[in-house]
Amino acid sequence: MSGLGELDRPGAASDAPDGPSDENPTPYGPSPEGPSPYGLSPDCSSPDGPASDGPASGGRGPGVTRRGAADPVKALMHRHRELCERAVDPLEIAAGLEAHGVTDRTAARFRHRDVFSLAEEMYARVPRDGDTPPPAAPAAPARPRADWALLTILPGVLCAATLAGMRLTDGRTCLLVTAAGLLAVALAVHATLRRGPLSGRRRHHPRSQRTEAWTCWLIGYTALGDGLLRAAVHGGPDALPDGTTGGPWPFAAARLLTLTLACAPAAWSAHFLAAQARRRLHSSRGLEEFAAGVQPLLLAALALFLGALTALTALGATALGEPADYAPVLTLGALLFLARLLTVHGSAHVPAVVVAAAGAAEVLAPATVFAGRLPGCGFLATPVESLLAAWGPAGVPSAVCASAALILLVHATRTLTRASAHARTDQPC
Repeated sequence: MSGLGELDRPGAASDAPDGPSDENPTPYGPSPEGPSPYGLSPDCSSPDGPASDGPASGGRGPGVTRRGAADPVKALMHRHRELCERAVDPLEIAAGLEAHGVTDRTAARFRHRDVFSLAEEMYARVPRDGDTPPPAAPAAPARPRADWALLTILPGVLCAATLAGMRLTDGRTCLLVTAAGLLAVALAVHATLRRGPLSGRRRHHPRSQRTEAWTCWLIGYTALGDGLLRAAVHGGPDALPDGTTGGPWPFAAARLLTLTLACAPAAWSAHFLAAQARRRLHSSRGLEEFAAGVQPLLLAALALFLGALTALTALGATALGEPADYAPVLTLGALLFLARLLTVHGSAHVPAVVVAAAGAAEVLAPATVFAGRLPGCGFLATPVESLLAAWGPAGVPSAVCASAALILLVHATRTLTRASAHARTDQPC
């Protein structure tokens, strides 16, 4: 890391100016040459203390030492001044250092066994007013707020109303009801993702709009994609979807209803993870202890969501008289839930790439079938047709979403178990 290699350069301290440095008596004095990426100036060459001079020490005796900027921890505190001043405990400083790339190996160059030990020294050396009371004990996790709790139910309610309107009307009226209902559901889902545990940090990510578009495609495919793929293999489709399961282009209404109803358990599971992780953040004594405690919480939150999604799948299929397709619904639900968890806790790039890749794969499946109709291009449709023969149309979205969800799960176990992923999640839950 830039700036940290200076700690190992021998003899660097002999370049420091003579005499004790009294220009910056405060712990946050600026270095004369400006901070490096970790706040270390080139004079911060050794954490061992003052270096002793040899015979060519400018006329001084052999026992006289030169004192340079031999306190790299002080320079690091200057670099992270705001973090040190607002921290309520050493673990919060450790989480901030971890977010900036400081590792245990880096801490060893500061003569500390790990990042937490380094953070403890930084926390102890922060100047505080003697009249300021010590930080209060961490409060109990906030209870779920009624506004977002009710808001997460709204997409499912609107979707159920839209499906009921589609079945009770026909013709142009049915088309208008469907368009208005889908628009209302989309706005309700958008509002759910802007408030509460699924809202994420207040940042505009350049890939966010693209990710939302691919998410809409994935949800749309789970309702219409299987019917399109089955019809394409048999030479169709011959007509547009009519909102029923028995038409030329079947519409899986139960899947759509299940996924919109799943907004509520997704928000509650995300709230559970955030609240428990914050509580463990204040009770842990180190980053490794925190990571070991949060990983089971992450898996528990995912298990809670999938359990609720399984129950909703059975409920929706029974209510609408359709078969319960567990595989495509559970795999897509797991993919979207993990992607949203990572985005909420500040890791938006990998979910955006994985969701886009899954959406592109589902676009490619029917495209290859249609391309296989061209003269001499029948081989293009062979992989999809083989998959359909083995697993049916639901095998394509199930395989794609399961693979993508597994990738995000591996990434989440590495990312969401870091203290830095939870230390600054300050939106109310």
